[in-house]
Amino acid sequence: MRFDVITLFPELFAPFLSSGINRRAFETGAVELKLWQLRDYADGTYRRVDDRPFGGGPGMVMLAEPLEKCLLAIRQDRALKNPLEQPVPVVLFSPIGQPLNHAGVEEWSQSEGAILICGRYEGLDQRFIDAHVDVQVSLGDFVLSGGEIAAIALLDAVARLQPGVLNDEGSHQMDSFNPALDGLLDCGHFTRPEVWKGVTVPTVLMSGHHADIAKWRRQQSLVLTQKYRPDLILGARLAGKLSTQDENFLSHLGAAGLVENKSD
Repeated sequence: MRFDVITLFPELFAPFLSSGINRRAFETGAVELKLWQLRDYADGTYRRVDDRPFGGGPGMVMLAEPLEKCLLAIRQDRALKNPLEQPVPVVLFSPIGQPLNHAGVEEWSQSEGAILICGRYEGLDQRFIDAHVDVQVSLGDFVLSGGEIAAIALLDAVARLQPGVLNDEGSHQMDSFNPALDGLLDCGHFTRPEVWKGVTVPTVLMSGHHADIAKWRRQQSLVLTQKYRPDLILGARLAGKLSTQDENFLSHLGAAGLVENKSD
């Protein structure tokens, strides 16, 4: 798969591409990433990419013309390298976009890629958005200074799902929000030493009894999810993902007062 990124700050991606385990995805070509400097497609001595908004107000707005020129150059480049490829979607990171979640990341990880636009300033000229943007994505209800961090977040999440990137091929199957966990949070994990500052690793984890360990981890997943993300419990219940044993365990949790119920 190939992702193209339109950005004013391609240098922000350098540490991401050369550090951490996910760099394998880019070194091996499992994920191809090409960065496009938007100013290269702007006219004039100063390569201007923004201007004041009509109607007044603070900030600047990114110009439609250089954005379109850059986008067309990307389309041409992709067509030359893979004439049979269907046009990939144009993605804008925006507060009005759908929140990115695990299901969305899995879809992108199995796609042909996308063209990612990293906005800056007050945003893009709406005419360009209406003409060319296919998908808008949000990381949450907050505002970043630019779309580069959001693009890196998406690329990081996609890269780690590619075969051969993680040391343990099955490790991401037990990630929080993964369907293997029915969309619940992952349980806590422990490693050596067995006793640290007077706290001992749960005995069941050292028992070697795989069925008991699996049961304990499922119950801990339920405990954490009910405490911190009860909305995920509700979603799993509505989707029919909770077993009778799960429901019995949750009911005993509530009865024992082990789960905090906060109204704020």
